[in-house]
Amino acid sequence: MNYKSTRGNAASLTSAQAIIHGLAEDGGLFVPETIPTVTLDFIRGLQPLSYEERAKAVLSLFLTDYTAEEIEGCVQRAYNNGRFDTAKRAPVTACGDMSVLELWHGPTSAFKDMALQLLPQLMSTALKKTGMQDEVLILVATSGDTGKAALEGFRDVPQIKIMVFYPEGGVSRIQRLQMLTQEGGNVNVTAVRGNFDDAQSGVKQIFGDRPFNEELAGAGIRLSSANSINWGRLVPQIVYYFSAYADLLEDGRIKAGEEIDFTVPTGNFGDILAGFYAKCMGLPVHKLVCASNTNNVLTDFLRTGVYDRNRDFYKTISPSMDILISSNLERLLYHMTDDAGKVAGWMQQLRETGRYAIDANLLAKIQQVFWADWTSDEDTKACIGEVFADAHYVADPHTAVAWRVAEHYQKETGDTHHMVVVSTASPYKFNGSVLEALGEKTEGLDEFALLDRLAAVSGTKIPEGLASLRNKEIRHDGACTPEAMEQSVLHFAEQKNS
Repeated sequence: MNYKSTRGNAASLTSAQAIIHGLAEDGGLFVPETIPTVTLDFIRGLQPLSYEERAKAVLSLFLTDYTAEEIEGCVQRAYNNGRFDTAKRAPVTACGDMSVLELWHGPTSAFKDMALQLLPQLMSTALKKTGMQDEVLILVATSGDTGKAALEGFRDVPQIKIMVFYPEGGVSRIQRLQMLTQEGGNVNVTAVRGNFDDAQSGVKQIFGDRPFNEELAGAGIRLSSANSINWGRLVPQIVYYFSAYADLLEDGRIKAGEEIDFTVPTGNFGDILAGFYAKCMGLPVHKLVCASNTNNVLTDFLRTGVYDRNRDFYKTISPSMDILISSNLERLLYHMTDDAGKVAGWMQQLRETGRYAIDANLLAKIQQVFWADWTSDEDTKACIGEVFADAHYVADPHTAVAWRVAEHYQKETGDTHHMVVVSTASPYKFNGSVLEALGEKTEGLDEFALLDRLAAVSGTKIPEGLASLRNKEIRHDGACTPEAMEQSVLHFAEQKNS
């Protein structure tokens, strides 16, 4: 299976080549030339398997240039490495009539670990397969969780360096501490004086600057990405939709072939897009519910067909969703239209005017699969409190956004399919907001006192990766304006690994 650009003007590549490149030469995103399909027997066959075995089965359908042994090795190194705190890796927890897919049991307590423990293995294997001698410099823009997960995944991986940009003041204190204390001789963390969209646009601009890329290439350095614009970041996320369905079958909560709904807290559209791929492959998914916070550009688009980023940007208690340019939506538009020219035109309009509009027929086609709504910080906090009171379950703010929107969806549509709320972060990553939602006082408490307080209130254990931050030193203090990001990249690229 080969991969082509959503904008139609780049060469078709193998999966290994696409993973190394990250972004297509024409600025588009790589997508599979065909989406593989599976039978109900394939899905039933996943039921008795471990997460690693399920991952191998699903990944093999997309990464056809990797051998079975290579995929097996990548998967084992990613998930069977002692860094996940549960054997299930991505367990499904029953909460009343709904289920919660917990994706935060990895080393950084966020769903990004599910992909970013695997991507470095896929990329490192790809470098060997293709015989590439250049050093790869990974550039990442993060709204909070991707940065730490990518840093941890790529730490000290041979032939690869990683540089993470995050919005100054735009991530939680725990997220910031996780990044600034990151160890490794091949890592750099730099704050951008702006919001996430400034950081993400800056990274995209660097990828698109041909003279700059040629200058780096002359020095034996190739840029790539660990954001979900990289196919190697997206394909591992398809796995946990299949795994969740298999677990629900195993637990007797659904019957084989029964359609279910997923509600996904959504920022860059990668997580929910993985659910779309799973549905296209034949997983019995009825509806994908897109949940947003006050930065509700996706809600408006999925309801009206108009994507307009020309609006106020809000800092919320669910900062990983504080995004106004959802990059992976481009992939959905391509699959829904099969028209690279149209997609390129919309992306050009977005770049030049900040908005674009699709026609009514295309919107109706998208709405057959997706439903969307948003909720405020106040309602998110109320949801955290209600869920804890009703089910003694502690939800982080991103999970609570999804939970509340799932309730909206069921109430407004009367849909009775089994609902799975996708939980993307441990509540300990956003301890202050969670404690306030539970009616606890947080004034005067530092990050670690907040961790201890939440553990006492909830009766749950602080994740090891967060507890260990107490004794770690700050290693990164760089900052720059969006305009100076390219110079920062050049400076880091020239440094030797320590």
